[in-house]
Amino acid sequence: MTTLRSRIIAWAGRMYLARTRKKGFDLSRMSFLPESVLMPLRRDGLDPVGDLAAVREREPVSKLPVPIAANVWLVTGYDEVKAVLGKANAFSSDFTNLVGKAGAGAEQNPGGLGFADPPVHTRLRRLLTPEFTMRRLSRLTPRIHEIVEERLDAMEKEGENGDPVDIVHSFALPIPSLVICELLGVPYEDRADFERLSAARFDLFSGANASFGAISESLSYFRDIVKKQRENPGDGLLGMIVKEHGDSVSDEELAGLADGVLTGGFETTASMLALGALVLLQDPKHFAALHDGDDVVDGYVEELLRYLTVVQVAFPRFAREDLEIGGVKISSGDVVLCSLSGADRDGKLGPEMEQFDPAHNVPSHLAFGYGIHRCVGAELARMELRAAYPALVRRFPNMRLAATPEELEFRKLSIVYGIESLPVRLNG
Repeated sequence: MTTLRSRIIAWAGRMYLARTRKKGFDLSRMSFLPESVLMPLRRDGLDPVGDLAAVREREPVSKLPVPIAANVWLVTGYDEVKAVLGKANAFSSDFTNLVGKAGAGAEQNPGGLGFADPPVHTRLRRLLTPEFTMRRLSRLTPRIHEIVEERLDAMEKEGENGDPVDIVHSFALPIPSLVICELLGVPYEDRADFERLSAARFDLFSGANASFGAISESLSYFRDIVKKQRENPGDGLLGMIVKEHGDSVSDEELAGLADGVLTGGFETTASMLALGALVLLQDPKHFAALHDGDDVVDGYVEELLRYLTVVQVAFPRFAREDLEIGGVKISSGDVVLCSLSGADRDGKLGPEMEQFDPAHNVPSHLAFGYGIHRCVGAELARMELRAAYPALVRRFPNMRLAATPEELEFRKLSIVYGIESLPVRLNG
């Protein structure tokens, strides 16, 4: 099994590198979008670009110049984003709103929770919620710590001659991938496939069609997994739902739920692990604090979640009725895009929100969203981060960056922000 996992991790790394070597943005596919529309997906290193803060201060609900029939609004203020995400009756998230637009066809509906409205959303969430309670998730705690230690062992071996080790490929990617294998009951040998599919859907370098294509491929993969679980249900999430609910949940719904867990739990956590490590490496004071005290871990994790907010924009919302948000009139049929990264840096949350500081203590951040679509796997992500960050800095207390800030390559245009590679020397 160890040899198999090593081969999978190496293969996945090659696939990830192949994806990241695509240089530049294919404007021929999205050339109709002006820079102001793409701005919420751009960053300057770890920080949202300054224009996002300027728009938030000037106009927390602003109209985007998109050449389509409906109005498109960008919401950047914290209170205003919560107002939109909290009004499930006033805004629709249903995928059918996208059919015929942005290259989306009805057959590309990913199902699951993210693109569903009540009552469908309510019924599907009730299927998942019991599997994400702390009582159910606690069974994964020992395995999460084992996975973290296995990856630290692999890093130590990789860097034993003083060679640089890439935290992204050796630590950040494998941990959530293996955890999701455990959660879903997916075979380890299939791990590389869903790593690739998860990354592809968030990467807009190749336009919307490539993202929808990755979703379709992912759903096809999970349909096969569901078929196997129907025949022989295991102890993972899919097997448990099959055992408890049987034919009351369809194969298509199960595949959509599994795809949603992959969407919310792999690429996002991998990006958090890598970018959070970078934050710690850039400030010896924070690195030392996390190294020395268990009591600070929770606070550091929450502040990293807020500060980084790797899911930059929430799924689009479609107004069902005329209403006002932040004093701005939104008409029925309008499209609303909520900038989570902009909202989590809003000065309404406190002073110096553009800085990383665990003393900020903002438990109500929007890194996991808000309202009925808040990430169902939030506690699982926290479990992984709480296990991984302190273990990393304690195993390698002299770890240092093996690249200058200018050499680090971040994603240029992705719904889930991340870094392509993070080379470090483990012994300084």
